[in-house]
Amino acid sequence: MTVPLTGHQYAISAGPYRATVTELGAGLRELLFRDEPVIAGHEPDELPPHGAGQLLAPWPNRIDGGRYAFDGARFQLALTEPAHGNAIHGLTRWAPWTIVGHDAGSVLLRSAPHGYQGYPFCLEIEAGYRLHPDRGLHVAITARNRGSHAAPYGTGSHPYLTVRTPSVDDCELSLPAASWLPMDDRGIPSGPPAPVEGTPYDFRRPRPIGTTRLDHALTGMERDGDGRWWAHLTDGGDSGAKVSLWAGEGYRWLQVFTGDPLEPRWRRTALAVEPMTCPPNAFVTGDDLLVLEPGESVTHAWGIQAWLRGRRFRGDYGFRGDFGAFQYPKVSVKPQSSAQMGRMRLMGRQGSMPVRHRRRMRRARPASCALSPERR
Repeated sequence: MTVPLTGHQYAISAGPYRATVTELGAGLRELLFRDEPVIAGHEPDELPPHGAGQLLAPWPNRIDGGRYAFDGARFQLALTEPAHGNAIHGLTRWAPWTIVGHDAGSVLLRSAPHGYQGYPFCLEIEAGYRLHPDRGLHVAITARNRGSHAAPYGTGSHPYLTVRTPSVDDCELSLPAASWLPMDDRGIPSGPPAPVEGTPYDFRRPRPIGTTRLDHALTGMERDGDGRWWAHLTDGGDSGAKVSLWAGEGYRWLQVFTGDPLEPRWRRTALAVEPMTCPPNAFVTGDDLLVLEPGESVTHAWGIQAWLRGRRFRGDYGFRGDFGAFQYPKVSVKPQSSAQMGRMRLMGRQGSMPVRHRRRMRRARPASCALSPERR
């Protein structure tokens, strides 16, 4: 019996939506709406090309030289982007994840808490994918610190959206970001965020992508009444097809990538729209970096919907009620202390714990070293 490179395949469906999540990295290998792809997928026996559908944790994007300091200790990560000398897209995307629960419409996988070279922290991460016949894909990523030391953390996801056009050039794009982040030729920030107004990166009003080359991080998100920001990719032709990605509170950043440096199969044929909790190089700068104390957890949610001719597809599939109230097939994890129970009561609309951002904790926490420099 042969085993595909991405491990076990977990298929889920609801109404017109179907998806497959992989054992390798808890990745989203495919997402279909009415049997047509909504993201650029790949085969089960093919490693995810260019990060397609991968979950990025415990950091998204890049760390300059793979070096960072935390609580008085310095660490060196493996350089997983050797051409530019960076550590890229976290540690869990090439590891097998354990199945926690799986039913017809949802799947929950877990990454075991253990340390890595250059990251001696014990975060348990759960990835839950579920489908709703009207509202499409909902993804919830929960990180829980099972270790004895505070841990730096960020997360992102890497879907390539498609409306099945030969190129994204004629597609119309809408992004809710007011600022873009200048970066050098290694993908490392070279200055503070700047307004998108007057730049090629201003897609606050829908417009064709055209020849614009995108590989940029953006922030300053405009959100709706539910605390979500939305990105929309629309076929500029006759089909009227549209794919929309939303991200909840805590996703403060967005990376967009037209794939210009890639081989023809991926070059400008789909658009990577990557929700991120922090910008590139956050482990070095501390910008929007989360710090989880022992026992703390945080959840972030995002999702994808497909639309036909400007209208979200709706059908009578017998699945009604509050989408956010649906539970994954799992055993709930109880708080470990009364203090943690108090924090649980403060969970917001997206289910996130009130974990503080690193840049706000530099003065709030002592500068003493929680880990010795030898534990690298």
